Amino acid sequence: MSNFFSPRKRLSHLCLLLSGLLAGSYASAQETFPVNGIADPREGCYAFVKATIVKSAGNVLNNASLVIRNGRIVSVGNGPVPKDAVVIDCEGKYIYPSFVDAYSDYGTQPAKKAGGGYRGDPQFLSATKGAFGWNQAVKSEINAASVFQVDGTAAESLRNAGFGTVLSHQQDGIARGTGVLVTLADDRENKVLIKEKASAQFSFDKGSSTQNYPSSLMGSIAVLRQTFLDAQWYQSHPAKEGTNLTLQAWNDSRALPQIFDVQDKWDALRADKVGDEFGVQYIIKASGNEYQRIPEMVATKASFILPLNFPQPIDVEDPNDARFVALSDMKHWELAPTEAAAFEKANIPFCLTATGLKDLKQFLGAVRKSIEYGLSEQKALDALTLSAARIIKADDLVGSLEPGKLANFLVTSGTIFNENTVLFQNWVQGKKYIIKDEGWKDVRGTYTLTLTPGNTKYTLLLKGTAATPTLSLLQQDTLTGSITINDKLIKIAFPLKKGGAQLRLSGVAGTSEWSGTGLDTAGKWVKWNASFSAAYTRQDTAKSKSAPQLGNMYYPFNGYGWEALPKQQDILIKNATVWTNEKEGKLENTDVLVRNGKIAQIGKNLPAGNARLIDGTGKHLTPGIIDEHSHIAISKGVNEGTQSVTSEVRIADVVNPDDVNIYRQLSGGVTASHLLHGSANTIGGQSQLIKLRWGADAEELKFAGSDPFIKFALGENVKQSNWGERQRERFPQTRMGVEQVLTDAFTRARDYEKEGAGKRRDLELDALVEILNSKRFITCHSYVQSEINMLMHVADTFHFKINTFTHILEGYKVADKMKQHGAGAGTFADWWAYKMEVQDAIPYNATIMQRVGVNVAINSDDAEMARRLNQEAAKSIKYGDMTEEEALKLVTINPAKLLHVAERTGSIKTGKDADLVLWNDNPLSIYAKAEKTLVDGIVYFDREKDLELRQRISAERNRLVLKMLSEKKKGTPTQKAAASREEMYHCEDLQAGHQQRLTDGNNEL
Repeated sequence: MSNFFSPRKRLSHLCLLLSGLLAGSYASAQETFPVNGIADPREGCYAFVKATIVKSAGNVLNNASLVIRNGRIVSVGNGPVPKDAVVIDCEGKYIYPSFVDAYSDYGTQPAKKAGGGYRGDPQFLSATKGAFGWNQAVKSEINAASVFQVDGTAAESLRNAGFGTVLSHQQDGIARGTGVLVTLADDRENKVLIKEKASAQFSFDKGSSTQNYPSSLMGSIAVLRQTFLDAQWYQSHPAKEGTNLTLQAWNDSRALPQIFDVQDKWDALRADKVGDEFGVQYIIKASGNEYQRIPEMVATKASFILPLNFPQPIDVEDPNDARFVALSDMKHWELAPTEAAAFEKANIPFCLTATGLKDLKQFLGAVRKSIEYGLSEQKALDALTLSAARIIKADDLVGSLEPGKLANFLVTSGTIFNENTVLFQNWVQGKKYIIKDEGWKDVRGTYTLTLTPGNTKYTLLLKGTAATPTLSLLQQDTLTGSITINDKLIKIAFPLKKGGAQLRLSGVAGTSEWSGTGLDTAGKWVKWNASFSAAYTRQDTAKSKSAPQLGNMYYPFNGYGWEALPKQQDILIKNATVWTNEKEGKLENTDVLVRNGKIAQIGKNLPAGNARLIDGTGKHLTPGIIDEHSHIAISKGVNEGTQSVTSEVRIADVVNPDDVNIYRQLSGGVTASHLLHGSANTIGGQSQLIKLRWGADAEELKFAGSDPFIKFALGENVKQSNWGERQRERFPQTRMGVEQVLTDAFTRARDYEKEGAGKRRDLELDALVEILNSKRFITCHSYVQSEINMLMHVADTFHFKINTFTHILEGYKVADKMKQHGAGAGTFADWWAYKMEVQDAIPYNATIMQRVGVNVAINSDDAEMARRLNQEAAKSIKYGDMTEEEALKLVTINPAKLLHVAERTGSIKTGKDADLVLWNDNPLSIYAKAEKTLVDGIVYFDREKDLELRQRISAERNRLVLKMLSEKKKGTPTQKAAASREEMYHCEDLQAGHQQRLTDGNNEL
């Protein structure tokens, strides 16, 4: 460290060093621990004087003092300095509270998963030994304090980034147990642990659990929901359960801050919704893309922990690589640093975390980047200190510089977020940790250098930064030299003329001047001394950074998203051929008036008034297509196929509004989709009917007021005949066993319904009771006639109905029995021979069932086919000689009837929802294109607008590619270009993974 200390100051610093060593030794001692050596009962008392003290964000004291004793703050301000205090002169320095990280795994070991997995042997029961809960992913009994160990290397990295306190937990499982609040002091665990149980931690990730269930996001949500109910029941009925340490720990931690780790903005809303169900306000540890849905984040009323691990620019120098990078990925790179500013602007409480950064040295740079992108410096400091402490209810201990709080503070050379500011020291629990020695004494200024013999004088200017000063020789032509300072050892070199030999000097810093020896430019030995003339006055010529130029936000966040969500308006469609699906049939040259999202009037020559006018001359207007069997817009798994009965899981929990297939299917005239669980188990999950309101959030997509449905399945998938040789343990393994699963499930449900007060609420059985009481309706995956008959027999036995048999490729064999039972059919037009149980499929199936009197729909089970359901319906004209109007009904009013929403949609009738499609040709023609698709009277797809969007996509991609290339040219680290992925599911997809789809500028994710 280079400095000129007066004798008094040198003595003070020597005392400080000795006191620090003694106090550190004493601080490590504890009453119950033996002392190996001589006990030293003295207290460590320090006074930091003449500093600019930032007590908290916006609360600044100039020329103030901070006094600490025994690891605690005694006073802050201008009070007297205790006589026994070691005085530290902090003139020109700033003192800040050390940062608080509310989300960390410091001092814990990551849990390791032992084998298992999708390709391993199935594991149905928990492998956790002891009196714990039934699911291995629920680890609420884990107490981070019991596994915490001080990690000197990790603590040093965190301290160097400015942190003094962290809330740490073992990041493993759905319920992760309690977190522990610790300081980053290099001390015994007993001393640094300041709050044993500081939080309860959660996620949707099952972590190291090798137990099969859950295998999907909706399964994880179901586990959380059921555990809430079980814990409530256990609290009131412990004798019935026996000892359950997992549920006991869950209940014991309910009063703690509840922190939920999410991986996506929609997961944040999912977590909040579960919390709302049970009266819990989660603190959301965010993923980094929540800025894309700020109004929804506001509505959660949650506090957030925001990461700063912004994505690197993508290496798009090779145009073939760049072609497959989604625009959404490019835009996220550009806009991710706006997250904190967006939260500040929306007044959402938040703090910042270093979690997710590969290198903690990048942390302050990431904070500065957030400031560059709109975050205020005051809010940034608050989010790292007092707000972080308040969110985790630790503001009585840390987060600001107040008497009685822990002595956790930073000593810096200037304002904390200035890129030239040096972090000198981080004091944690009253113990000094040096981050950087150089620059503590600001040596910058003008010096007079004298050489002897000869008494030659030179004027030197030291500028640059306090930590790394630069040297110039001031003469007619100012010349640049070099200076290095290591503690009191100094080395100086500079030329006397441009390009000439250098004068090389070395020496030491004395009390009033520098002095030493060296070689002049002729190689002769000289003596030298340098005396201080004047302090350096910095002339700030640095240009303030202009706000970055950013692209617009899209809703949803992909190329075809809206810059502003569309609004409902009155519309008059003039002079079209209107396919009503009602007794009026097809109406030529007819107008349809839409008001307030409803069909208000149908007729000829209707007055437009203030309505938007759309010319339908030569075009065809139909009801919107309804896909009775779809798997679009589902996140992280369509199957919870780990158990035979999973009626507790809900597609409603995992609706994905960002799925580009919503937009693609609007372009094919689809206005509503029934999102089904897959067909991996006998009784699958609850389904969700949505309207394709492109840009809406998950709740707004849902078809409000529609009847609830559930997915059942029969056949090869259920008995796992196509799952591989390892899957031979889950019951059933035969078609006979399927019937027994059904019988057992409904017997249990019937008995459960009869139980009196105090019963444990079982979400699996709740759904089955709803079926028994005709409050939930079944859609069943089916192929073979024998199984179809079997399921109808089971339903008759338990007095409920099968609403819809889907696939039903042998439906033509049992159509009469289906009609008698009251079941409808959702089938394919001409799929067959794709597995053994569909060998008897015929393309006349739909027509035969319809002629018998069964209500028949044509559905997709496929994101691509759904874009052409009008053509699939038309196949029945060829194969069954069906009329055009009857064929169109296969994908409009018939599925509406199957889904119990025919009073709302499926036909063009006054009073119904304005779910409409304007086609440029006969809708059953292979040449027909949907020109406009309306949902609730809002135009969500417009072919002309689509062309504009494609141009916008191209321009936006080009802008971002050039921006990324510029970053690469500057030397900014880049990430490898990678093909983007989207989630696309079918009935039989068993893993909650992603199906890869390559994209280009005109087919944008």
